[in-house]
Amino acid sequence: MSQEPVVVVEPRKAARCAECRRGPVRRMVLESAGPLCLDCADLGHLVYLPRGDAALTRRAREAGTLWAVVVRHNRRRTRYERQGILVEEAALARAKAACLADAEARARRRARDAKRRAAGDARVTAELEAGIRRLFPGCPAERAAEIAAHASVRGSGRVGRTAAGRALDEGAVTAAVRASVRHVDTGYDALLADGVPRHRARTRVAPLVDEMLAAWRS
Repeated sequence: MSQEPVVVVEPRKAARCAECRRGPVRRMVLESAGPLCLDCADLGHLVYLPRGDAALTRRAREAGTLWAVVVRHNRRRTRYERQGILVEEAALARAKAACLADAEARARRRARDAKRRAAGDARVTAELEAGIRRLFPGCPAERAAEIAAHASVRGSGRVGRTAAGRALDEGAVTAAVRASVRHVDTGYDALLADGVPRHRARTRVAPLVDEMLAAWRS
């Protein structure tokens, strides 16, 4: 059975331990009586491992008995986000040794995975570009390629990466083209910069966008 990790918070404001009264506390455990520093929470012997190396993090967790996840509140996204973990020093040493031992094999695997992802990304972009050319035959070839490349960036959350976009749904493809025309061929961005509300700015440029899309459809 996997351990339910202790959650350690990196406070954005200075805090003081509710038990030993020391402060400011860099990392703390939130309990009903108040925040506790790591020493008072019996976690002071753990060492910090920042996020970024998935293999090292996984192995450090597996090599030890006790570990904790470190989070910090992101105000813009209004959620707590993982910063790293606290692990036993001996467990981290064993994990580093294991990662060093198979570093070459993991590097080869990463290279293969990257090549496979690149091929998949190129296929998604090419299919979206073909969908744009099919629905908008009047769209210049260079522009269709630019729209497809922009809309299908991995991890962007843009239309080309949605299920509808990958299925070349007409509405999704049209949305990608419409967004490009709005930003590139109208004064929409300037209106936003001037403080015009987004929905009002879209309404202003809608006739020009519709006109260009109609021309590209023919």
